[in-house]
Amino acid sequence: MKLQTLSASSATATAFIVLSFLMTASALPIPQLTLAPRTHDGSFTSTNWSGYAVTGASGSVSDAKGSWTVPAIQGTCPSTNQYSSFWVGIDGFSSGTVEQTGTDSDCQNGVPTYYAWYEFYPHPSFLIGGMTITPGDTITAQASFNGKSFTVTISDTHTGASFSTSARVSRAQRSSAEWIAEAPSSSGGILPLADFGTVNFSSCTATVGTASGSIGSFGSFVQVITMVTSSGTIKAQPSALSSSGSGFSVTWKSSGP
Repeated sequence: MKLQTLSASSATATAFIVLSFLMTASALPIPQLTLAPRTHDGSFTSTNWSGYAVTGASGSVSDAKGSWTVPAIQGTCPSTNQYSSFWVGIDGFSSGTVEQTGTDSDCQNGVPTYYAWYEFYPHPSFLIGGMTITPGDTITAQASFNGKSFTVTISDTHTGASFSTSARVSRAQRSSAEWIAEAPSSSGGILPLADFGTVNFSSCTATVGTASGSIGSFGSFVQVITMVTSSGTIKAQPSALSSSGSGFSVTWKSSGP
């Protein structure tokens, strides 16, 4: 895993947006990752993430949960492959592990392709067999820690299919919870972001220390992330949080990378 860091533009600390991701229909080594700079307190730009994170002290985050509606690929798939990924997870914002599960809406070989996956980085990523993902399905996902191991659970409320698995992850910091739309990366860099239109996240909650609540309930510990190209062109734009503090949307703007 090769990490690139950029210094903070208006803060003394550097923000590390670290993630790992599934690229094909089998377990693969983790692809190259990309980091992004902190632009100002509570607001970040990233070349591969868009959405929200809640941060806390090391060892404080024990749960992240949320739902989203699987977005359909917009228009006709181009000749080149494009990818868009949607997930809930713990860690990765300021640490080197990620415990996550989610779905993809991709263009692969000119065909819209949808699937579910999970990962306990630095362990490899896996497709979830037995779950048929269709645009419009409502997905609920959760990552949790029970004192010894992490569990990720994902369910499709339309089909009733669900999946859960657990693993121990050494050196996990448990310092952030995330709800993210992502442009995955490969060893060659960040891949083009598939046009997913808009994805809507809802019922997004976290447990940090003894506090449990919506994203918005965590105040100054809430970080909003906008996906941009290396030149600053917006690729995916998150909305403001809903009035309940538990929902938001991310809208595709350009494929990048």
